[in-house]
Amino acid sequence: MSLLERLQCYGEVLVHEPMSRHTTYRIGGKVDYYIYPHTEIALVQILKMLKAENVPYYVLGRGSNLLFHDDDFHGAIINLDKTLNNYYFEPDGTLVAQAGCSIINLAIEALKRSFTGLEFASGIPGSLGGGLFMNAGAYQSDLAGIVESVCVIQDENLIWLPKASLDYRYRHSLFQNHRDLTIVAARLKLEKADQEQIRQLMRSRHERRVSSQPLDKPCAGSVFRNPDERPAWKIIDDLGLRGLQVGGARISEKHSNFIVNEGGAKAEDVHALISRIQKSAKEKYAIDLITEVEYLNWDEKKKKV
Repeated sequence: MSLLERLQCYGEVLVHEPMSRHTTYRIGGKVDYYIYPHTEIALVQILKMLKAENVPYYVLGRGSNLLFHDDDFHGAIINLDKTLNNYYFEPDGTLVAQAGCSIINLAIEALKRSFTGLEFASGIPGSLGGGLFMNAGAYQSDLAGIVESVCVIQDENLIWLPKASLDYRYRHSLFQNHRDLTIVAARLKLEKADQEQIRQLMRSRHERRVSSQPLDKPCAGSVFRNPDERPAWKIIDDLGLRGLQVGGARISEKHSNFIVNEGGAKAEDVHALISRIQKSAKEKYAIDLITEVEYLNWDEKKKKV
């Protein structure tokens, strides 16, 4: 039995699938296997197979913070947002959700139940798993502030890790240095609050995002983390780089910490702009700008990621 036939026992598998269909940048070459696992147990089996066959793989949710290489990836992409997207609210505000859940949808469902704590996430276009991986946040809040524990696959076992063991910091987590851990769910703690106040806060932040961010064009959100010195967008503006374009990629005129796909952009176009910004910031201000967007260059990743 071929690897494809075995994988199809545990999930839906697309073959030679363009990654441009699965990222918010609308960029990326084809992948050999694009897999939607049926369940967590199916995911365990899929990971076991890929490791046994020495097939490189990457697990993702909604593809909102990733820049995939233009070349084809001879490996597997495992997507959790189509099937591992169930969530459960308990009366005391405990929320147990699978990694494939939309963070925006969780914020809306929390609002419906008058739970506060996820308002900051109501505009983050990613999955819970991706958000936990990078400790996604906005408006001086982040997921680390409400996480109680995270369920992962480790050595073919499902285990719950307490927050204290996850090394959460600004846009950082244990998972970034331990790719052997696959996030499958989390337990979050929310609080009861006035529903109208929650709604008004989410509405005002939505209006702010629409007015200040280029949401009408393919992009991956903020490209750089904010350094201590000053916001990344201010550094880019001070460097005179707002509006700079390489190929089909442009530093947004609306918000300079966004790089947008103006049409037909390649991964190397975006990467060239990122490198230009980083080099200029280092030379002029001695500031190391660190990306929030992860660039997956297959030529440099011959091992499992």
